[in-house]
Amino acid sequence: MFPPRHRLGAALVLALFAGAGVTACAAQPAPAPQVTETTAGTPTASAPEPSATPTQDAAAEDPTCETLIGPEIVADFESVGWTSQAEELYIGDRMLDEGLQCVWADFEGPAGDHLQMFGWGRISADDASESQAWLVSQGWIREDSDSGVYITTPKGTAIVVDDDGYGMTYLFGDGWVKFADTKQGILLIEWPKP
Repeated sequence: MFPPRHRLGAALVLALFAGAGVTACAAQPAPAPQVTETTAGTPTASAPEPSATPTQDAAAEDPTCETLIGPEIVADFESVGWTSQAEELYIGDRMLDEGLQCVWADFEGPAGDHLQMFGWGRISADDASESQAWLVSQGWIREDSDSGVYITTPKGTAIVVDDDGYGMTYLFGDGWVKFADTKQGILLIEWPKP
């Protein structure tokens, strides 16, 4: 269930859309079928058309710390006073030209190890192979899966681990790599947007 502030935000958005629909109907001479469609709720089929264009545009854009993960996660972080810092994404000493790493934490509070990291970047097949080989040579563990190739720190050496004992993890896919401070954290990365 969403916190009350999310329900209030959703109610405001619905009210704005309803108000825009009334204004749009009032601006045009509305024949009877259009009024019936409005009350029947068929205009919702036309609502996705405007949102389809921003989704296509968003896929062409670069990710930000607020779009790399889901809006619910961002809202949860912000509700406890966390903000993000954007950094370059590295694999060892290799910086990805088209990569982003986000560190979420309470940067105004006392220093500590309470933070979360998420990253995503484009990577060529050759660079991905070299990076995977380098990580494995450093003791990282490789696991092949249907999702791609996971490379994670050896169990027992990670400072922060998920429920399965995995620490920092990279997931290599076709032309991209994801990074999180735990393997389960990879699941929170929602980039690229569909």
